[in-house]
Amino acid sequence: MKKITLLIFLFCVSLIVNAQAQKPNPDYDAALAKQYEADDYGMKMYVLVILKTGSNTTETKAKTDSLFAGHMANMGRLVKINKLIVAGPMGKNDKNYRGIFILNTKSLDEAKELLKTDPAVNAKVLDVEMFNWYGSAALAAYLTASEKVGKFKF
Repeated sequence: MKKITLLIFLFCVSLIVNAQAQKPNPDYDAALAKQYEADDYGMKMYVLVILKTGSNTTETKAKTDSLFAGHMANMGRLVKINKLIVAGPMGKNDKNYRGIFILNTKSLDEAKELLKTDPAVNAKVLDVEMFNWYGSAALAAYLTASEKVGKFKF
């Protein structure tokens, strides 16, 4: 009886292990995975930046407009050097969150250096919170399409 119980147990364990086994992806493209620095799951580490209303609320409208123009120009520069993958504003909320960035780096220190180039962040018109974030390595692929879907540019 012990042998039968042991065999049944081992059979159940093998079913569980096989059910959890990884299945190869028939659509896997090794060159594309390498291009986007994907791990075996098609993912990679980024830095998620949450932009918040900053502590500097005393600037004139003209100065704030100038800082935000520089903020937008800096975002364009970061896209061109493949460091800014996703960006966008947030709707009104009670946390004073203004927008997000997903930066193409896994290093919080590098993210801090990249954010030093943003005039609105430097002037404390925007403050930031940063987190490591694990997401699809193919996020950058949307940038090509995003340039073609908007009738107007910022």
